[in-house]
Amino acid sequence: MLRAAFTGVVSRSAVRSTAPVARRATMVMGARMYSAGHEDESFESYTERYVKFFDGVEDLFELQRGLNNAFAYDLVPAPSVVESALRASRRVNDYATAVRIFEGVKEKTENEDQYKQYLDELAPVREELGVATKEELNL
Repeated sequence: MLRAAFTGVVSRSAVRSTAPVARRATMVMGARMYSAGHEDESFESYTERYVKFFDGVEDLFELQRGLNNAFAYDLVPAPSVVESALRASRRVNDYATAVRIFEGVKEKTENEDQYKQYLDELAPVREELGVATKEELNL
């Protein structure tokens, strides 16, 4: 019944091909686009931002996301940031992440003396929270 009404005229726009459509690639040369927002951030504002972030952490995913972001910068986080992150790991009850924070600090410091200074400054917090380093755990 339906075929009898078909006249045989098909418009070009009604035909759909399964072949991929070739599109001209446009390439912009010159200016590169960078993500904006923190280009001129001072160390003090970085420290304040991450201390505030870790003070508000409520779950492990958020803590680990914040640690990845904080350690992605080309600097060693201030001891106040590390302390805030350690307290957040205690709050979400994840001891392994607390140990990993010290591993991150060790990787970011330039030499063993700087790492020892961080350990000395954070010793009261480590004792309070009962967090050992990887070296102390013999891992």
